[in-house]
Amino acid sequence: QVQFVEAGGGLVEPGESLTLSCTASTSVINLLPMAWYRQTPTKQREWVAQITRPESTNYPDSVKGRFTISRDTAKNTVYLQMNNLRPDDSGLYYCNSHPPTQKYWGQGTQVTVSS
Repeated sequence: QVQFVEAGGGLVEPGESLTLSCTASTSVINLLPMAWYRQTPTKQREWVAQITRPESTNYPDSVKGRFTISRDTAKNTVYLQMNNLRPDDSGLYYCNSHPPTQKYWGQGTQVTVSS
């Protein structure tokens, strides 16, 4: 059974950076269009970065220019580099296929941006 494991979250101050990782138990992650999603207590889960096959990336306006998604196929891992973080970037971050596949939801990794 495929598992996606997210890591790299933490507590940072506004303007700082974090890099999240999403590692799969199999190479299926290398074959799928993947995305990072963010969920907060007050908002529905939203996608914040997408990487397709062949490789191209897309971002919503809210993170464009600050977030970068990338893939390392040798490590079965997808990354999310987040720069110039803002308090409204706080949330539980997940990776999944795009569109998402129910069975691939993991535990997520918490990002908190606060001074």
